Amino acid sequence: MNKQYDRAYFDKWYRDKTHRVGTAQTLARKVAMAVAMCEHYIGRPIRNVLDVGCGEGAWFKPLKALRPDAAYLGLDPSEYVVSRWGRRRNLRQATFGQLAQLRFDERFDLVVCADVLHYVKTAELKRGLGGIVDQLEGLAYLEVYTSDDQLVGDMDGFQRRTAQWYRQVFAEAGLQGVGSYGWVGPRQAPWVTAMESASR
Repeated sequence: MNKQYDRAYFDKWYRDKTHRVGTAQTLARKVAMAVAMCEHYIGRPIRNVLDVGCGEGAWFKPLKALRPDAAYLGLDPSEYVVSRWGRRRNLRQATFGQLAQLRFDERFDLVVCADVLHYVKTAELKRGLGGIVDQLEGLAYLEVYTSDDQLVGDMDGFQRRTAQWYRQVFAEAGLQGVGSYGWVGPRQAPWVTAMESASR
């Protein structure tokens, strides 16, 4: 049976105190870090954010608290998420792999894909990465966990891949690591100094 990202799933992993692995404070710090890193590379406040595999759009509120004028677009395959939160948080239904074909009116300063890629099958992951790189203006925040990490939480469908595997696949897609889950694409890479880079 396929994994269901329905209300019961989000209630369990995001609201049930016995299962959830993050807090609102942890998320706010993560969002602040990603925004600061992005703005460092683009040299101005962010104007827009694409959140891939956004779930219920958890990044929406802390992002708006930091940058009220930044446009936010969330993509998620869950019918529940889009029907429940789509209009209020600007969420649309799409899988990670569909990024290979999906294009929008402008590129995104910040692309977020948090706690998603380690559940995506290899062929779909490689397809979707090309879309991220093509639509990336500034920084991609790709929070991914590996077989090298000690993990708690939802392990159903977890793809056991090494950190080296991800680094190679990201590099082949045209991404350069700058640390703390941050990756820049070809538009920003020429300005990354040797000691900023986590890939050299």
